[in-house]
Amino acid sequence: MCHCHITYLDLRSNLFTGIISSSLSNASSLQYIYFSYNSLHGPMPPNLGRLKALRGMFLAFNQLQDDFNFIISLTNCSRLDHIWVDSNFLEGQLPDSIGNLSKSVQVISMSSNPTYETIPPGIGNLFNLFVLGLTNNSLDGHVPSSIGELHNMHELFLSTNMLTGEIPSSIGNLTSLNRLHLSFNDFYGEIPHSLGNCRQLIELELSNNNLSGSIPGEVLSLSTILIIFSLAHNQLSGSLPSQVGSLANLVELDLSYNKLTGPISSYISKCLQLERLNLALDVSHNDLFGKIPSFLAKLTYLKYLNLSLNKFEGEVPKQGVFLNASAVFVFENRNLCGGIAELNLPSCKSNTSKSFWTKKVTVITAVAAILSGFILCLCLFIIWYRRKKSKKITSSTECPFEHQFSRVSYGELFRATNGFSKNNVIRKGRYSTVYKGTTQEGGYVAIKVLNLNHKGASKSFISECQTLGAIRHQNLVKILNSLENWIHQGKEEDVEHEHKYGKPRHLGLMQRLDIAIDIASTIEYLHEDCSPKIVHGDLKPSNVLLDNEMMGQVGDFGLAKISSVAMIEAMDIDNSSSSMAVRGSVGYVPPEYGIGDMVSTQGDMYSYGILLLEMFTGRRPTEEAFKDNLNLHTFVKMNMLDRVMEIVDSTILNGENENNIERMRDCIASILGIGVACSMELPRDRMGIAEALKELHKIKAMYGAEQRLG
Repeated sequence: MCHCHITYLDLRSNLFTGIISSSLSNASSLQYIYFSYNSLHGPMPPNLGRLKALRGMFLAFNQLQDDFNFIISLTNCSRLDHIWVDSNFLEGQLPDSIGNLSKSVQVISMSSNPTYETIPPGIGNLFNLFVLGLTNNSLDGHVPSSIGELHNMHELFLSTNMLTGEIPSSIGNLTSLNRLHLSFNDFYGEIPHSLGNCRQLIELELSNNNLSGSIPGEVLSLSTILIIFSLAHNQLSGSLPSQVGSLANLVELDLSYNKLTGPISSYISKCLQLERLNLALDVSHNDLFGKIPSFLAKLTYLKYLNLSLNKFEGEVPKQGVFLNASAVFVFENRNLCGGIAELNLPSCKSNTSKSFWTKKVTVITAVAAILSGFILCLCLFIIWYRRKKSKKITSSTECPFEHQFSRVSYGELFRATNGFSKNNVIRKGRYSTVYKGTTQEGGYVAIKVLNLNHKGASKSFISECQTLGAIRHQNLVKILNSLENWIHQGKEEDVEHEHKYGKPRHLGLMQRLDIAIDIASTIEYLHEDCSPKIVHGDLKPSNVLLDNEMMGQVGDFGLAKISSVAMIEAMDIDNSSSSMAVRGSVGYVPPEYGIGDMVSTQGDMYSYGILLLEMFTGRRPTEEAFKDNLNLHTFVKMNMLDRVMEIVDSTILNGENENNIERMRDCIASILGIGVACSMELPRDRMGIAEALKELHKIKAMYGAEQRLG
């Protein structure tokens, strides 16, 4: 590279390979280097210190292999403020000379590298540091107390390392801190009370450590915590302090797998925005007791509640979140009763005490009943055996369910679908067509018509029945219309909707985000909560139906598979030929299925990622523009950083003013980032469903907060 006056070099989000030329250091006027999201390898460019004007170096998501000596060279760059080298193969120890970097440095992000050894104490010299990202490395040792010198720190990410020792109390000096993530380490000792000084915290993640002692009331009084408060998987003891009521804006509270004792604090009732409450404990530390407080049923936004493996007793409420059996978990609480039938709890009995004689009579009666029952069963067995012996074998085809379900005539179906009109088609697949039908009472039903001329249709239908018979979830199959029809609207539908309602229909940003969360919630249920696990196998917009409240309902389980292991059979084999057909739909099928890999939950994640990208760009993955090395995934990846508002579905922006559109930018970019992370080419690189759902909830909470403040 020759001497020139280039100040801004942007080559990010391409398919570049090879090494970064050493001649880069000759561009003495260079201020910003953007090489992220490529496949560059080899060492870091040498002599970076010659770039005296350098302000930002963005080399994340490549395959660079080197140690961290390049930092020593960067100490000569007096204007440097951003270093991004995440997700490379940079290994070795961070040099203490990191503290000699320019005092103007604001962001150092080095996550997901094989970095080891300790965090150097010199880090405390960078008093203008705004973000420090060292997640998912192999750092060990103690966090230096000098971390408390970073008074301008807003975001500190040290999760998923091997850090140990006590959390330094000096962290309480970071009064501007917004996000503190220390999960998945080996911190021990008590949670420092000084964290109560961090009055700007909106996320606190201390889960999966070895922390002990009680939860400091000072920490629970941080009313700013807006999204996540997680202390799960520690050794915390004591009861939940009353200060928990200060967390009025909290979305997720996770205190599971600790040694907490006592009843649930009534002050939780003040957490009006709470959506997920997890108080489950490890089976060896099940010490929460008392009755389930009725105020939990009044938390309007609560969508998930786990009270399992405790010692709760008494009647389970029948309101609010307790009406949804797939969102409430109360197993291994021996003295609970009542609740909705789906919870399978015994009915509640009277609490009146029994006298000694009453108990004695009860025991005698029970013994007599058991003996009588045994004699009766023996008699019935003898009668059954004799009848079976004398009964002739017939070809009877009587249906045991004949009187359990109402029968619907073909004429009724014909009328409900307006003669199976094309206008009533919700979706059309390989094996069947689904119609929207209207009942005489004005309700809606889905009517699936199998294409028996297509080999495998019957098998698909039986598979769907088996799958749906084994699961239940609030986002599984009710019916109004399909997501595909809303994203890709036909002109006739638009005209009809505009004539009827005065405006063309479209899905706004929050509606799409809510639907994305509904779908993710369903996938999490199938992958994590079902036993055995279920792989859907055909996630796409036409298989997502919307009810009257525009809640996303996942349907079409014709290709679903029930398995007790994560990997299951991948291919349909047509016995009439030697060809093999990949399961799923073109554009949504993960690459590994095409080379014969087993169907897996990671395959569903790929399909979900593509579905997410389609929802927010309005582009189908099968468009003609996507060919050769370009697909929907790479198209979004190339454009989501600086051209996100150019690729977003324009209907999302309809009717929005400039201020709202500006607020939407970061929200949309974050969502597309999740879609890209879920649809990575290699299964091991894809984001898991639990993390994706968690990130979507965070995005929703942040965007909602911005709307309220704006």
